[in-house]
Amino acid sequence: MAKRRMSTFERLRRGKKLNRRERRELERCLEAEGAELQVVHPNAAGIDVGNESHFVGVRPRASEPAVQEFGSWTADLGRMVEWLKSQGVKTVAMQSTGVYWIALYEILEQAGFEVYLVNARGTKNLPGRKSDVQECQWLRKLHTYGLLRNSFRPPEQIRGVRTLWRLRERHVEEAGRAVQHMQKALTTMNVQLANALSNLGGTTGLAILRAILAGERDPRQLAKLRDWRVRASEEEIAHSLEGNWREDVLFELQQVVEAYDFLQRQIAACDLELQKYLAALPSREVPGTQPVASPSVAVEARPQGRKAKAKRPSKGSPSFDLAQELRRTMGVDLMTIDGINVMTAQVILSEIGPDLSAFPSEAHFSAWLGLAPQRDISGGKVIAQKSRRVKNRVANALRMAAESLSRSESYLGARYRHLRGRLGGLKAIKAMARYLACLVHRLLTKGQAWVDRGSAEYERKRKGRELIALQRRAADLGMRLVAA
Repeated sequence: MAKRRMSTFERLRRGKKLNRRERRELERCLEAEGAELQVVHPNAAGIDVGNESHFVGVRPRASEPAVQEFGSWTADLGRMVEWLKSQGVKTVAMQSTGVYWIALYEILEQAGFEVYLVNARGTKNLPGRKSDVQECQWLRKLHTYGLLRNSFRPPEQIRGVRTLWRLRERHVEEAGRAVQHMQKALTTMNVQLANALSNLGGTTGLAILRAILAGERDPRQLAKLRDWRVRASEEEIAHSLEGNWREDVLFELQQVVEAYDFLQRQIAACDLELQKYLAALPSREVPGTQPVASPSVAVEARPQGRKAKAKRPSKGSPSFDLAQELRRTMGVDLMTIDGINVMTAQVILSEIGPDLSAFPSEAHFSAWLGLAPQRDISGGKVIAQKSRRVKNRVANALRMAAESLSRSESYLGARYRHLRGRLGGLKAIKAMARYLACLVHRLLTKGQAWVDRGSAEYERKRKGRELIALQRRAADLGMRLVAA
């Protein structure tokens, strides 16, 4: 008699593909009496957000139309709120379309509605819906059965800090482009000052540029404006200041320097306003202060002869003590993690805030950042594994922090170099950024401090893991390793 072939469910239940909790959950789902969808949000509405108008869909009734169009101006948004209340709506689902949803979201939130801001990626997989009327009805149906996932949105106080910090970052980027424009103008006149100075926006570079615009042309006199910290000598600077002075390019240079000065004043104004917003944030205390050095080992003290290097303020840092404000508002010091400086920690605070309770675990947090691969599983097998494209400022900041560990003599630096040798550059950066994200989540949720144990400790652990793997491989082949 031929042996009966096991079903996929039987193979999953008998195999090691699923753990006990997952098997129980799968059995419960398959043995459930009702397989139909359950209504999760009975009093739901869907809104198709647009630039000029919004289409709102509610549960169909015999007396009134199920879909109405409202304008995008404030008075019509108020009329939309009153109509939703008259329809008995408790929760609303909308897509994050451009920036048009922000004003509508705030008005609905102030009116007491539970607002679901969903990603269009999760609602666009049904073909044939081409009109705004059908779109809002489709959103309402998905939200009624609980098939939409709400997006993360930081608290109101954090949103103000985020607005100012993004504005400041834009000013810093424009100031950097202005410095590049200065270098282009000088190179056009064959003034090779950029070869002698690493940064034209520094003290020496700006002093020389202002003197040139004031009418000074003598290279020797201009070289005397050299700051004592510049490595290049006055002779080298004077040699690089010989060129062809053109009036049109000098006018261009003057315009760029004035734009640069204006941007610096804008950055200073942003710093003052940002300091006020950060001072308004409450101080935070995280329960639990037990320091840990890595996810699976206990803490060991730093060697006696080794001193931690003090982190210098990053270029473009605010004028006030930002690090102290970050320690107060977050409750922990993220700057103790190698690779994370004050600018990276500020990006985390302004984009997410100190409270990460919306992310139940480190895996959820790293997946939201787009630092974890997305797996497609069918029949208990992984049929595809790819990265989801996510534009996230925190993820980009953590990637840059990971790349800065290439020459670090710390535990994290050794880990990054090992990953780079095994996976390659881009994959190692992403893997290390995910590890940093897990550390950030652990510090902000559990209050545990990071203690670096050095690259030698990581190499010792790595060699131990390799030895265990070799011993297991030798045992499989019927052999035994003997120390030389």
